[in-house]
Order: sequence, then structure tokens, then C-alpha cells
Amino acid sequence: MARIQYDEDDNDDIDQPETPQWRRRLVIWVLAAVGLGLGFLIPYTLYLNHEVGERFGQLKWQIPTRVYARPLELAPGRTLDAATLKTELDAAAYHEGDGTRPGTYARNGGRWTISSRGFQDVDGQVPARRIEVALSGSKVASVRDASARRALKSVRLDPARIATLYGQKNEERRLVRLREVPELLVTGLQAVEDRDFNSHHGIDVSGMVRAAFKTATGSTQGASTLTQQLARSGLLGIGRERTISRKGKEILYALLIEARYDKGTILEAYFNQVYLGQRGAQAIHGVAAGSEFWFGRDLSDLSTEQIALLIGIVRGPSYYDPRRNPERALERRNFVLGEMHETKLISDAEYQRALKAPLGVTTDPGSIAANRFPAYIDLIRRQLARDYPADALAGAGLSVMSGMSPSAQAMAEGAVARTLKGLDNKRRPPLQAGLVVTDVHNGNVVAVVGSRSVAEHGFNRAVEAQRPVGSLLKPFVYLLALAQPGKYSLASWVDDSPVTVALGKNKNWNPGNSDGRSHGTVRLIDALAMSYNQATVRVGMQVDPERIAGLIRTLAGIEATPNPALILGAVDQSPYAMAQLYQFLASGGEIQPLHAVRGVLDANGKALNRYDKEPAPAQEGDAIAARLITIALQQAVSNGTGTQLVRDGLGRLSPAGKTGTSNDGRDSWFAGWTGDHLAVIWVGNDQNKETGLYGATGAMRVWSAIFSRLPTAPLEVGNKGIDWQWTIGSNTTDPDCPGARRFAYVSGFAPAYAPCPQPEPVEEESGGWRDWFGIGKKEEEAPREQAPPQETP
Repeated sequence: MARIQYDEDDNDDIDQPETPQWRRRLVIWVLAAVGLGLGFLIPYTLYLNHEVGERFGQLKWQIPTRVYARPLELAPGRTLDAATLKTELDAAAYHEGDGTRPGTYARNGGRWTISSRGFQDVDGQVPARRIEVALSGSKVASVRDASARRALKSVRLDPARIATLYGQKNEERRLVRLREVPELLVTGLQAVEDRDFNSHHGIDVSGMVRAAFKTATGSTQGASTLTQQLARSGLLGIGRERTISRKGKEILYALLIEARYDKGTILEAYFNQVYLGQRGAQAIHGVAAGSEFWFGRDLSDLSTEQIALLIGIVRGPSYYDPRRNPERALERRNFVLGEMHETKLISDAEYQRALKAPLGVTTDPGSIAANRFPAYIDLIRRQLARDYPADALAGAGLSVMSGMSPSAQAMAEGAVARTLKGLDNKRRPPLQAGLVVTDVHNGNVVAVVGSRSVAEHGFNRAVEAQRPVGSLLKPFVYLLALAQPGKYSLASWVDDSPVTVALGKNKNWNPGNSDGRSHGTVRLIDALAMSYNQATVRVGMQVDPERIAGLIRTLAGIEATPNPALILGAVDQSPYAMAQLYQFLASGGEIQPLHAVRGVLDANGKALNRYDKEPAPAQEGDAIAARLITIALQQAVSNGTGTQLVRDGLGRLSPAGKTGTSNDGRDSWFAGWTGDHLAVIWVGNDQNKETGLYGATGAMRVWSAIFSRLPTAPLEVGNKGIDWQWTIGSNTTDPDCPGARRFAYVSGFAPAYAPCPQPEPVEEESGGWRDWFGIGKKEEEAPREQAPPQETP
């Protein structure tokens, strides 16, 4: 049988069946898809890599600008009582404890042990230290270093945060370095959220498989690593939607982050970005802000159980909110403690102790409130406006170091609320107030109140209210007079009879006294202390209103028309402007610009600007004139318009002060100072209607309420350039001369000495009617007026 021969081509065609057309298409499609995929994936990955470098590498977080109070300085001899010290410590988020851990204090009677936290001030770094402070009465008796057991001249405690200025993103965040995060927080977070963090490359494959299995069986389990959590948290712009594309993007980001950065950098970014809560529209990001929000503590102050709760909140800040859901939060915290114990991060004893501890969260997250003191922050913004436009200040990560005293601010707010409530009645519109309290030594503004509703934003009466100042301007009329020691002294005689001032164009001005009476010839010091208008006008016209206008322009930048009415305060000004004016007197004649801001620091703690420069010493003539006015205004309190302060128990402070009342009783003013503080207060109403209040019955009552509680030193005038002499008539005389008064003169300008005049012999008449009414008695026969002890040369 012949074999049939096949050529190779025929054999191929017969033995190998033809490939179906659909398979060829499939291969082409697959190859095309792979090509397209690679063509898309490679550029897309490169794009994402660029995004990681731009956004992660530069850490473009918008950090809020924080405003701090002044640091509390403790030094032997400083006026300070226990209640005020506690107020200051509470404001700075100190907690009563063992006094060993930073941010805690322990108290044993008048002895306090305080462990401070280091901070950056305008003049550089202030180290943390543990100190012992002894209080005696209302003064600091001693300050000692608790570790070195040695006395300290002074020490500063880290200040309270009083406001936060946010940028476009209303996010609370305070950046920390990884080395500043407690070790237990670092290791505990990994134990709970990502035990393989140090070994994986961004994703946990086995965890993803387990999570997929759990999902298939109807339960849920997280599989995201810390790197994936960081990627989706918003740092790199990824949303929170649960989609496959989102998950794929998250994985790619995590892989790229791990490829570009070391584990320490990733952890640091995580600790600064993690979302930990919400307060209204304000998002809390980062463990440092979370620590303050939930516990009112610095991150370094957290206990084991607080660290565990913070880690537990990471899983769901709303679900595990310890203020709203304490039972759920407690369960989660204890779970975290169990993980810490299982991984040997905490001992058995510490685990058992922490389980029994309360959650330890504050009831109110007020420590990070955006602005609790609107009037004071308004003043800060105004003073920084020249160097920092509003849009450049908010969200800039700066630290604004202010001059506020939290205790003085609290006392001022309380005094306004209590006093105005007591003065309210239905016959007049609701009263309002504006006040400024300053430190007489350095010009710091320590308190500002712009409304009786102290948290009210808007019109700041301490700075914006322009109201007639009335008699508050009189001391500066007399200041110019006393600057002419050859012509005027506190003992000069002035005429308080009716006065007429020609205004021109056939117009005259006839000012009268508030009591409707004339008082004849009186001493200059009495005319000021009793606020006699007629005598003041006579002195002012001799001084010249032009010079008065020039003086207040120089001292406070106050522009006023130099007409005769200026002598009696016919100028509208704010409490802040009048505080600047009175700071000259209260500081002893120094030109002290008031400042609410001591300095501004950048994000690294470097001083950008300082506003707390030492004022120039007072010129000798200014200092002497200021002392004489202070002596006169001390008499205004002891024997004049401010005597209610003595009845209130404030005579111990020897304060100086001046009342002021505008026409028709629309505005009540008081400016007064002690050895440490000046306060200028206005009380009135926004409708500019009569209040029925004088300076002594309105504003001075607020002043009294503040200084009844505010620790402050008595006012000691000093005798440099002053010559105290007993005086009778127009001459100096002997101290034991009946009827003599003791006056302060500029040294070298006391009048000539004259022997004590001998009384003319008169026949004694017992029980005469003339004795009953004192008829015929002269000024020389009045009881001698004793000067306060500190005025004794």
C-alpha cells in the first residue's frame, strides 16, 4: 500500500487546528490593557510620588498663632496671696499633685512646691525647674530651687494660653518633635494600631487578608497600617469615602511614603496629623492639641491611663468621645491598657492601678478656646496691626507673648459684673463699663474689660468708647502749675469764688462747682482733692489751655481743642487713652508707652519683635511734679472725693485717685493707682443718657471691687526732690505750732520761716453760743493734718 506523502506545510495545516479568532482578540486586548495600564500607572505613580514630596515633605500644615499671658514672676518681697497664686496656676493648666512632675504643684500651708515647664519667652529659653515658694501673709517670703536647695532671686513660670488665632482652616494643632512625644505613647500606639510598623513597607498584607475574611463573614476588622492612616487622614488630600479607588490610592501613597521617608519621620507626621476630636467647627489634630483638649495638660504631663485613652480615641474620636460616651471610652481605654500590659509596656502593678483610675478628662475644653478675652485680644490686634496685618497673623504659627495677668483679668471681670448688677435699676438704660488695668513699673496692660458681658465680641468700650472725661483731666492742669515751683506749690492759696471767662464775641463762660457752692480761698492741694471747678479754672487760665493741650498730646497722643473748657475735661476719650495719660503719674513721671504685647516669637521660638523695652528714666522735674500730684491725689482719697475707698478698707494701700463726672451725670470715671497697678474705669450707658452716678458712686465702686482682691503693694511716694515743711499761713513754721499743716514742697522752694504766732489773750467764755458754731475760728486754729507715715522724711 503506497504511503501517502505529505509535505510539511500540509501537515501543519492538518495536524494543528486553527486558533479561534476570539482568543487572538483576547490576547491583543490583554496586551493592550497591560500596556495601557503600565502607560497610565507609571505616570500616575510618578505624579503621586511628586505629590508626596511636595505635600508630605514640606509638612504644609497651617499652625494657629497662639497668644499667651505674661509669665508669673515669683520673687521674695512680691505681693502675692495664696488665692491669686492658685488662680494663676489654674489658668496655666497646672494641676495639684506631687509637685514633681512638670505642670503639677503641691501645697502644704503657706509652702508650695511647683514643678514648672520650660518655655520660650521674649528674652530666650526659660528652663523647667522645681521650686519651693513660701508665702507669708500677702507676700512671697522666699523662693528656692527644690533640687539644688538654694535660694533664688526670682523665677518665671510658664504662662497661660489665653487665645488662639486660626487661619483659613479652623484646625487646632501644635507641632511636636518625635523626641517630645512620651515613649509610652509611641510604643503603645504601635501595640494597638500597628504592631508590625517597624518591619512592613507601608501595608500589612496578612492583615488585609484577615480583614477581607472578617468582612466576608459579616464582621469588620481594620487592616490599615499607621502609614495608611496617615495617608488617608487628609495630609495628602485623600477623602474619607469607602471606595476601591480610594483604597488603591491609599495603598500607593503608603508605599511611596515608606519608600521616601524613614519610620521616625512617618511617626512624627502621624502624631502631628492624627484627628482626635471636634469642638464646634474646630478640628483637633495632633497628640499635643489632643492632650490639651481632652485633659487640659501638656503632652509631657499625661499619666499612663490618659495616654491609653488618647490612643483609644484614635479609632473613633466621636464614637469614643469620653465627655459624651464615658462608658464606651472607658471600655476602649481599658482595652488599650490590656494591649500595653500584654506587650510588656507597663507592669502588672501599673496596669492594675491604671484600670482603677478615672478617665481624667476636663469637663470643659476651654484651654484651647479661640478667644476667651475678646476685649484684650482686640487690643492685641490693634497694637500688632502695624507689623502684622490680620491675614498675616492668623494661622501663622507665631507665639504672641502678652502682658495679661490672668488673676487681674479675672478680678476685673468679676468686679464689673458684681458692681453693675448692684447698680442696675429700672429708671435708666442698662449700665456698661470699660476699663484698663496696667502695671505701673513697665507699662504692661494686665487686664482689659470692654463690656459687662465679658465674653461679648464687638464694641470694645475700653478702647473704642469716646466719652467726656470731666474732672479726670484736672490733675494735669495742676501738674503744669506745680512745674513752676517758684509760682505754685501744694500750699498755694487759690480763689474758689465765682469765675467768669471771656470767650470772645461777647460770650462768657461761668463754670460752677458741682455742689453749687463757692469755698473762698483754699489751698491748692484742697482744690484738687475736693475737685473744685472754680479754683481749677483760675489755675488753668493762668497755666494756659494751649499748654494743657500740648501736655496731654505729649503724654498720651490725645488731640484736644485748647479752649478754656478743656480745663474741666471737655474732651472725649477712651479708658485706654486715659490710662496712657495717667501712667505718667502712676509710674512716677516716666514716659511709659502702654503695651498689651511684650513680644512676638516665630514658630521656632525666635523673637521677631519686642515691645517691652525699658522706658527712659523720668526726668528730675517730671518726677518731682508727678510726686506732688500723687500726694494731692492721695489726699483726694483720704479726705476728698474718694474717701469711700478708705471706708472700704483700702486705706492700707495709700492709693491715689481722681474721680470724674461729665455734665448731667452721663459718665462716671475713676483713675486710681497703688504701688503696683493703675486702673482707669468708665461706667455709663450706650444711649448716652443720664445715669445719676458720680465718679465716686459708679466707676470708683468698680475700682474698689478690683483692688479689694488684687494683691498690690501700697503706694509709697518717696521724698527725692521733696521738702516736707510745717506751714501756717504763707510761711513755714515749727512742727508744734497750733493749726500748722504739713506740705510737700519742691526742695529749695519752701517759703520763708516764721515763728509760730502767739495767740492773742482772750477771756474764756464757757458755753458761749459763738463756741457752739465755731464763729471766729480761723484756718490756723484747725487741727493739724498728719501726713501718711510713708511721707515722713
